[in-house]
Amino acid sequence: MAKAFKYGLKGITGYLEPAERELLRGLFADVVAMLEPEERENQDPLSALIGLDMEVKEPTDRAVRRLLPNVMKDDGAASLEFRQLTERSLREGKIGALRAASLGLDKDDLTLTETDARHWSTALNDVRLVLAERLDIQDEADAEHVHLMQDWSQAEDVESYLALVYNFTTWLQESLVQAMVHSLDTQPGTRR
Repeated sequence: MAKAFKYGLKGITGYLEPAERELLRGLFADVVAMLEPEERENQDPLSALIGLDMEVKEPTDRAVRRLLPNVMKDDGAASLEFRQLTERSLREGKIGALRAASLGLDKDDLTLTETDARHWSTALNDVRLVLAERLDIQDEADAEHVHLMQDWSQAEDVESYLALVYNFTTWLQESLVQAMVHSLDTQPGTRR
């Protein structure tokens, strides 16, 4: 059974069972696949190098839109311009965090550096955003309904299974964020 992340003498540590590591590895890979940019013929190499994508469009998949939202709800043109300038590098940053977190799953006991912890936090957050969209969590009442599902033996359909996975990743991310905050509180000069 997984153990929550904690901050201690070794830094931020946690533990995941092999099946839990495989679950997360699969989730991270799924989100990477969603975020991989399309390869286009005749793409300008300089534009690709600096992260410009003048052909980008708003994602049609609601989960990808949740990962890469419009910056302005009421201004499609400004949102598109911002997307053209930033989406490629945003995708690459998210993919990098997901892959780095996935590499950390190769060890039984997890010991995270500050950088590792940031990657894990980003990766878990992106997985949770995708799961929340797939579960159609729109407000606090929807979230409370999903959080009622706690018993793995009662997972009878895809939705209940996704709810359990969502709850697991939520718990894991909450413990990680608490450990990160605790690590900040113990560093000299960062008392709040």
